[in-house]
Amino acid sequence: MSKKLIIVESPSKSKTIASYVGNDVLVLSSKGHVRDLSTSGVDGLGLDIHDHFKPKYVLIKGKQALVKELVSKAKGRDVLIATDPDREGEAIGWHLAEILGLDQQASNRIVFREITKQAVLEAMNHPRPLDQHLVYSQEARRILDRIIGFKLSKLLQSKIKSKSAGRVQSVALKLIVDLEKEIEAFIPETYYEIEAHFPHFVADYIIPEKKRLTKEEADLIQRESINPFMVKDIQTRESKRQPKAPFITSTLQQDASSNLGMSATRAMMIAQALYEGKEIHGELIGLITYMRTDSNRLADPFVQEAKHHIETYYGAKYLGKYNVSTKANAQDAHEAIRPTSLERTPESLEPYLSKEEFKLYKRIYTRTVASLMAPAIFDMTKITLESHGHVYQVEGSVLKFDGHLKVYNDQKSKDKILPQCSVGQTINAKDVLSIEKVTTPPTRYSEATLIKELEAQGIGRPSTYAQIIQTLRHRDYVEVEDKRFKPTKQGRLTSEQLDLFFNKIINVEYTSKMETVLDEIADGKQKGSHLISRFYHSFIPMVEVAEKEMKKIGPKETGELCPLCGKPLVIRRSKYGEFTACSGFPSCKYVKKD
Repeated sequence: MSKKLIIVESPSKSKTIASYVGNDVLVLSSKGHVRDLSTSGVDGLGLDIHDHFKPKYVLIKGKQALVKELVSKAKGRDVLIATDPDREGEAIGWHLAEILGLDQQASNRIVFREITKQAVLEAMNHPRPLDQHLVYSQEARRILDRIIGFKLSKLLQSKIKSKSAGRVQSVALKLIVDLEKEIEAFIPETYYEIEAHFPHFVADYIIPEKKRLTKEEADLIQRESINPFMVKDIQTRESKRQPKAPFITSTLQQDASSNLGMSATRAMMIAQALYEGKEIHGELIGLITYMRTDSNRLADPFVQEAKHHIETYYGAKYLGKYNVSTKANAQDAHEAIRPTSLERTPESLEPYLSKEEFKLYKRIYTRTVASLMAPAIFDMTKITLESHGHVYQVEGSVLKFDGHLKVYNDQKSKDKILPQCSVGQTINAKDVLSIEKVTTPPTRYSEATLIKELEAQGIGRPSTYAQIIQTLRHRDYVEVEDKRFKPTKQGRLTSEQLDLFFNKIINVEYTSKMETVLDEIADGKQKGSHLISRFYHSFIPMVEVAEKEMKKIGPKETGELCPLCGKPLVIRRSKYGEFTACSGFPSCKYVKKD
């Protein structure tokens, strides 16, 4: 019998790892979470409200047989828990340790951030105890989400027929609804810009006070801007364009949406497959590092490998400086998303990957290499011209050194070459045009820009963005119009009612602060029970007020009468969708058949 048992979350991951560790080690999968909060106790929250909000956990439905097998296989073996290297993975590991009766102080947790043979074997040589602070943080998050989700969803279902609400989901909806209201309130304004067209370039009129020109002002400037124009100033400088940082979860999702047309959910599914391992030349290999991260840090050994790669294939002048910037509240538990080896080029892997896998891997590969390359250098020229006191400017740029753009270039800008001229020289314009413009309203969120806004505001975590968007769509709170999110009537009603009664907690600032507190719990600076207690005792009074004062919306009448009792027929909702039934329910159970 094998001496060790490694437990991971994913069956495909277990298959990859099993190919590395040999016959002495058994590798099994928990297939994700095995336990969750029960639905017993006060309001079905699964919490002992009177005992420091102590949670009660139960096996997830359908996991009994799997757990029984894990318990059986763990007997007589040294167990190593190898769940994902984040807070959720730590929490799943803790639940497994509880079920298997493992010593919580023992070193039975292993962590690797790429699924390669070297990384897995190295992790097995350096086990550690479970990090209880990470577990407490994830537990507090789950409890908060349970309290808010259960209480608000039940309230909204009974009052306005909305399907659900959530701590982060509802704030994302509020962003979409508030933006829609801005768009509706927007009043377009007409203004004018002026261009002077010369034989080889077009110069823009510079508005002194950065104001908007009226038609009268523009007409006057146009009439007074007559030939010849005098060159008043020429400025030349060198400009550097720095490479973008390697991908983190949010930027990968944004890039996949903008450049590959993938939803965040789809991008994460493909990234998961690349992380867990693909069969290459008969060997299962993890191709990228862990894809749930908010750190753009790269490991030193990889940086050295990348420098050698860049110098070998592109030359020493293409080597850049390694810069890492850690944003506020970044967990920084692991690296940016990168290839596990630069020897596995996208082209060499193309035969082994699906089209989508290849496209995403190529984006990750090239972005990572480019992040360690030299900046691109442009020669910039700005010419200032004047006619009767009216100033015009034109800027030109010429790529002098491509640097990182040789590998990864999202901005396909062409050289804009200006003619040679000198200060004091006069040039005749072919024409001076007054161009009518109209201000435009704010643009609705796309999937990429919504993720960017959530990240900028500190709402949720990278691993939650795809699920947030998916939930809003599945609950019929938003619809997609021209690839952008527009709130539905129900979504708008939901957000407005939450804003009316729960604006103290369903807002950007509060939700962002909550993430900070959860980080402090993870760092051992706060206790989860204290956070939950404070929240619960401030939240429940809001629920009680809403239960009394939120207006209940009855089902919409169809204009037809029930053929059985004569009462109006109404549109009702169930988990299967809308249906037409008698308003006299439950005394009359008539349901109209399609």
